[in-house]
Formats: sequence, C-alpha cells, structure tokens
Amino acid sequence: MNKLYTQTAQLAAEYLEQSNHAAIQVSDVARQALQQLDVPLSMAGESAADVIKSLHQFGSPATMKMGSPRFFGFVIGGAYPVSVASNWLATAWDQNSGLEKTTPATALLEKVSARWMLDLLGLPEESATAFVTGATVANFTALAAARNLVLKRSGWDVEADGLQGSPELNIIISEESHPTVYKSLAMLGLGRNRVIKIPTDEQGRMRPEAFPEVMDNSVIITQAGNINSGSFDPIGQICDLAAGKNAWVHVDGAFGLWAMASAQHCHLGEGMEKADSWATDAHKWLNVPYDSGLAFVRHPEALKSAMAITAAYLPTEQAVRNPSDYTPELSRRGRGVDVYAVLRHLGYKGVEALVDRCCDCAVYFAKLFSQAGYHVMNEVVLNQVVVDLGSEALNLAVLDAVQKEGTCWVGQTIWQDRLAMRISVCNWQTTTEDVAESFAVIHRIAQQMTDTLSET
Repeated sequence: MNKLYTQTAQLAAEYLEQSNHAAIQVSDVARQALQQLDVPLSMAGESAADVIKSLHQFGSPATMKMGSPRFFGFVIGGAYPVSVASNWLATAWDQNSGLEKTTPATALLEKVSARWMLDLLGLPEESATAFVTGATVANFTALAAARNLVLKRSGWDVEADGLQGSPELNIIISEESHPTVYKSLAMLGLGRNRVIKIPTDEQGRMRPEAFPEVMDNSVIITQAGNINSGSFDPIGQICDLAAGKNAWVHVDGAFGLWAMASAQHCHLGEGMEKADSWATDAHKWLNVPYDSGLAFVRHPEALKSAMAITAAYLPTEQAVRNPSDYTPELSRRGRGVDVYAVLRHLGYKGVEALVDRCCDCAVYFAKLFSQAGYHVMNEVVLNQVVVDLGSEALNLAVLDAVQKEGTCWVGQTIWQDRLAMRISVCNWQTTTEDVAESFAVIHRIAQQMTDTLSET
C-alpha cells in the first residue's frame, strides 16, 4: 500500500511540475486517447497500480491545465502546494465531517478557519459559516436562511408549512446577476422569473437611484465582483435603503469578496459589513483545490434553522459547533482543512499580497492592450479585463487560435451587447512575466488574423 501511495504521489508531483510548461488546452490526440479508459468492467478486477498507471497515462494528458499561471479563461485559481498536500492528508483521514463528536479534528479546523476568514474579510464576528461545494451552493444556503427568516418575521414558518400559501417575497436582483443566482432561486422555490431586476451602469453596477422603495418581505441580492468588469454594486448604499424593513441583503461575492482582504481594494465593498449574508469561493482567489465554497450568515440561528437536521442516531451537543448544522449536506469531506492550511501558510499579509498581485497583473494586461490600440471595455478595478480587438469576427478568430496555440487560455463573453475577450487573473503563480508572454502571443495572433480577415 505504501508503495502505491508513493508512486502515485510521484506521478502527481511530476504532473504538477510539467503542467506549467505544457499546452493549456487539451489536444485532439489526448482527447481521442481517452477512449482507452472506456473499457468493459472485468470480472476479476485489476491491480491498483495498473489502474493508477492507466489513469495517469490517458487521463493526465487530457486535463485542461487550469492550474497554469497563464490560464485566464475563467475566474479559476490554482492550488497552493500546501493546500494540495493538506488535501491529500485530509483524504487519507477520510472524515465524514458532519458532527464534532465523531470528527473533532475537521470540525475544529472549520471553526478556526471560519473565525480567521470573518476577521480577514471584515465581516461581523457573530456570523455563522458554511463550508460547501462552491458559490452556487453558498448562495443557495445563505438565501435559504434569508427566505426562512424574512417569512418567519412575517408570521410564516417555512420549515413547518412550506411555501404554499406563504406571504409574497420581493426578490430584488441586478440585471447582471450571475446565472447561479437564478439557479439558487429556482431550487428554493422562489422562481427564476419572479424577480425585480435593477438596471446597471456602464460597469455593471446596480444603480441605487433605480431602486424601487424597499418593502417589507424583501430579499435583495447584490454582487461583489461583476463576472465581466469585476465591479461592485454599491452594497453599503443598498443596505441603507433596506434598513428598518423586514428585508435581507445578500452579497454574491464568488471571487470579489476576497478583495476585502486588501487595504488597496477593500474600498470597493464599502459598507458590505452591513449586509446579512455573503457567499464566496475558496477555490477561486484563495487557491485551494476543488471544491470549496463558503457562505457567511450574520444570523446563525436562521442558518441553523434552515439547514440543521436531527435523528435518533445522530449525537448532538448544543455547546459545540456541528458542521452539518450549517450546510445542506450531512455527509461531506473536511473542506475546512485546505482553507485552514492556506490561511495559516499565508497569514493576513500573504492573502493581501495574492489579491494585490493578481489585480496588478490585470492592470498590466489592460495597459498592454491599450498601448497596442485595442479597446479595453471595462474599468480595471479588480482582476477582470474585457477586450474588444476590433470586431466580433476577429475576437472569435483570435480566441480560437490563442486557445489552440496553448501558451495561455483566455475566454469569451458577451458584454455591452458585444462578443469580446475576457481575461481573469486569479492564480497564485501569475506574474507580470506571464502577462507579457501571454499578451505577446495574443497580439501576434490578432495581427495575423487581422491580415487574414482583411484578405477575405
């Protein structure tokens, strides 16, 4: 068994070492070779060593190198070495992290990590924290607490009576809310279409002057980090509009919430601490392995009321923090281990430096594009850059060619009614040298494509 683990660790280490220098996009050859894994299930099975060998031989080449410092296609971080190591250790522990009494180590690490993050992000210290799969479930979890508490204040018990016959809820969102917000609303029985959409400005921020009067029984969903521009809604002002009402303000901060760890960028979320709940991903800007999302809720009892379960076989103690009291899942891995490892490794200054370095790289990207005569469509206030190279046809052609070339990987978006290139800088390894190298490739290909398109 030790030999198997040692060999596998060596293969994983080699993969990580080589992936930063390999083409980022999966080649057609590697994609086709995956068919070697599509085999009939044998009667007698195979040795563990042969299984791992086959996975590495055919699976590793067919992975997108998302951990590369030049992967800019989505808001995806890499994984700090300490978090990869902690993840391996936590997998060996194999703790079903639901109850403190049965899994005290992982329960404690969640508790400590939660305290550190609330302090790091400037959120109310009394808030409860849920460790979930990602921002989609983090939004769902926080909004479940919002739905239940707002209706409870109006005299309706969702846990006991469901939604049929309940008072109407006013759901207020941005016209540029992320699709996962709609998914969360649908799963909560609140509907994708029964929302009030607030118009946004040229940077994708909700306009406070366009807000209707906030009524009782309202849930307002704001955004910290527009998926295109990186801009923040005026969250503090919106919280003030909701003050004194039976209303809940939620912040979808999948990546942007981490800006609050930076003295240079925290002004973007001014007044955010006045909200009722916040959602983010640790597998984005904190750079821990997938999957790792976080929900923070100012009202712990509301979250526990929406999430906790009881059963005769589940030992519970009121004096301790049972992780399953705050999440949709009862059975789940110890996600707090990786968060703990990275936070302890980096400290306050390390997290701040990570955020600032990525933002500086985004600004540098924008500078290079602008100097070359391309149109940077957004104010680069965080880690997002949206670029129009000249026409939608050129944008598409360059995107396809850059992805196939392999040095870097950039994505496409539709923003301000135009198909454009979107660049997200979120990896702990990315440097200005990576930016310069990537821009040089994009610029060269754009010039080649411009010549080709002009000839046709």
